[in-house]
Amino acid sequence: MRLAIRHISRYHYDQPVPYALQRLRLRPQSGPGQNVVDWQVSVDDIEPTVSYVDGFGNRVDLVRHERNTQKIVIVAGGTVETEDTAGIFGTMDGIAPPWIFERVTKLTHAGECIEALTASLRSRGTQLDLLHELMSGLHSRIAYRPGTTEVGTDAETALRNGQGVCQDHAHVFIAAARLLRIPARYVSGYLLMDDMPAQTASHAWAEAYLDGLGWVGFDAANDTCPDERYVRIATGLDYRDAMPISGVRTGKGAETLSVEIEIVRSPV
Repeated sequence: MRLAIRHISRYHYDQPVPYALQRLRLRPQSGPGQNVVDWQVSVDDIEPTVSYVDGFGNRVDLVRHERNTQKIVIVAGGTVETEDTAGIFGTMDGIAPPWIFERVTKLTHAGECIEALTASLRSRGTQLDLLHELMSGLHSRIAYRPGTTEVGTDAETALRNGQGVCQDHAHVFIAAARLLRIPARYVSGYLLMDDMPAQTASHAWAEAYLDGLGWVGFDAANDTCPDERYVRIATGLDYRDAMPISGVRTGKGAETLSVEIEIVRSPV
């Protein structure tokens, strides 16, 4: 499948910002299941000049603003060819070893609710079967309700409240998998939805590392493994390592962010 993607982030400040530094993780890379045909990132119509690959293998751009701005517009987009690999990414990226992703973070700490969830899993098959059961269980236990959680909501809180967004589904899956001693990581990206080409947020899912298969994706928010509708951008221990845009700024003004994402099938 050939996907055309356009992602616009608009920051507005009610007072001029003397200085800001932003870290952008907005560049998908070619690999198993996807081939990046073309892709551009611009900030206020200017290409970023500083770029590097972080410890998780993500392509990162650094952008500095020093002009008392009240508006920053970041545009990312291009064309990506995808194929269905049944969620299997494999072992292609070897920058961070799988055991790194057994580390517990503040957002993926397992409390009583997650411990009870993992104890309730009944699969006696392979680890793959167990993770499919976990994915389906989370899909039924956490209702998709935007606005009920924040970027700082941890996995235990999301499961206890029984509602959240794709970020929360991914964090709970990761926390449970790590409790089972299975390496798991957070993935940020895009998802084509045929009935919703215009979206207000990017997507997120989880991957677990299984011997013999490597990294395998699980999207508990949609109860499915990633297929040709998905485009990967970044990975990490949790959302904070893979968030599309992060940064710091000076000044006391309030910040408002609006996001517009369009994903459509592109003719070959």
